[in-house]
Amino acid sequence: MSAFPEVHAAGTATAERPVVLLHGGNVANWMWEPQLSAFGDRTVLTPDLPGFGERVREGWPGLDAVADDVVARVTGHGVDGQFDLVGLSLGALTALRVLARNPDRVSSAFLTSAPLMSAGAGMRLYCGLQSAFSRARWYWRAQAAVFGLPEDARARYVEHGLSVRRETASAMAAEVCAGGVPAEVGRYTGPLLATAGEKDSAAVRRSLAEIARAAPQARTRLVPGMHHIWNVEDPDLFNGVLRAWLGGAVDPRLLG
Repeated sequence: MSAFPEVHAAGTATAERPVVLLHGGNVANWMWEPQLSAFGDRTVLTPDLPGFGERVREGWPGLDAVADDVVARVTGHGVDGQFDLVGLSLGALTALRVLARNPDRVSSAFLTSAPLMSAGAGMRLYCGLQSAFSRARWYWRAQAAVFGLPEDARARYVEHGLSVRRETASAMAAEVCAGGVPAEVGRYTGPLLATAGEKDSAAVRRSLAEIARAAPQARTRLVPGMHHIWNVEDPDLFNGVLRAWLGGAVDPRLLG
């Protein structure tokens, strides 16, 4: 699988803040490819998280360390001021830790598909299946179907799922299954939009209330008709929602 760059510079000089996109688990920064053409007027950073993509040989250091790593990589790419932060699934969990640990670096945050509920029987079964079948191609194909990924995105998803080290997947899943929102998220008082797909799991949809409790300024919405990785499932909808949010508005297509 070819490397996907972390920095996508705007074609012309712009005073707009950079946008940092944090990918989900068992994928990598290439999941944001459908967004790049729509945001060519902004500098976009898509860092690989430890253990994924070009960093697949690295171990999973824990969410706090991953959040610090994100800020360090963004700074290392020449961004020493504020940025707009976007995270999906594992990326949303990481973004919450960035908000808790470096609230002054984030101008606005858009979190979607965050699994924050402590693991019930269904989630424990999911984690167990992933651990048992992470080397099975059929398992990743089934996951791609459940997530509603289009056919042209499924092969890449399967190949990357097979590339993730079992130790990385297990450590990451254990931390995700623990659930919860870091208490320090309240240190961030800036704009925050939290969404979940209308067809995502009940646990992910319930997580919106957890975010609202931790960050009272958060606006929470459901995305009509969407599953978990909806930036790939419907790029036009995702790009429109993100564009509206970066402009200070909530897309009226979202469900209140």
